[in-house]
Amino acid sequence: MQIILASASPRRHELLTAAGFSFTVYAPDIDETIAPGVRPKDAARELACQKAAAVAALYPGACVIAADTIVVVDGEILGKPADEADAARMLRQLSEREHTVITGVCMQKDTRRVAFAEQTQVQFYPLTDDEIARYVATGEPMDKAGAYGIQGRGAVLVKGIVGDFYNVMGLPTSAIRHLQSLQDS
Repeated sequence: MQIILASASPRRHELLTAAGFSFTVYAPDIDETIAPGVRPKDAARELACQKAAAVAALYPGACVIAADTIVVVDGEILGKPADEADAARMLRQLSEREHTVITGVCMQKDTRRVAFAEQTQVQFYPLTDDEIARYVATGEPMDKAGAYGIQGRGAVLVKGIVGDFYNVMGLPTSAIRHLQSLQDS
């Protein structure tokens, strides 16, 4: 069965490859605006389902895997930063605090769909303005929810996590288990 990863994320690509899957990548172009008042878990899951549906329509019979990751602190959803100042603002907000990383996952084969949202708690060390400026200057925060990548230079910002590490990278390991159930059908 053909597997399509509906994502341009190199991290998701790495995770599926490491899990031994053979797949094709097709990143859909969808509006990722989150409506006001939508619960974060619902928002992440819905965005993943929109991506999966868009790609499933193009690849009948294929198993499409889509995901969307958001960071939530004090009820505020932190997406990808708009610019360096926004990235610095987000990192100051996360400094010495716990936040939640939510990845919505949707796997779709034709009209059959499995969707869920995984949560992981992440605790940051206290960050100085200089540390934030140096990290932002690397460019790493610019394409990541919450303005950091736990698998890269951002690893030194993280004091600890409770939950699935791979969820923080953008694809929870449980997605592999769900993918297998879709392949077997």
